[in-house]
Amino acid sequence: MNTRGTIDRPLTHDPQKQAPMTSSTSEPKGSATTDFPTNGAHKARQNRTREMQLIPEALARAHMDERLREAHASRQATHVIVARRMQRRAERVSMRARRALAMAVMQ
Repeated sequence: MNTRGTIDRPLTHDPQKQAPMTSSTSEPKGSATTDFPTNGAHKARQNRTREMQLIPEALARAHMDERLREAHASRQATHVIVARRMQRRAERVSMRARRALAMAVMQ
């Protein structure tokens, strides 16, 4: 048999380059579905492909935005922790100074 491609192993996977399907003469007329024009099919397939290609980019952008928000929140939490630590240190120094002043006044 000298066929260049079969249904299971087509010569090309591009639907536009494949040979069109024709009904056999043994089938009754009208049993097969009628042919329909595929003028807009290529454009729709291209749009779908473009949209599909942009999905990972949109996901990556959303992921990056989420990471930036988390980093900003983490930085704010770190600043709050450092500010509380410095406030406690200042309060301890203030209490030491008061005690030193009180001891100086008492003597």
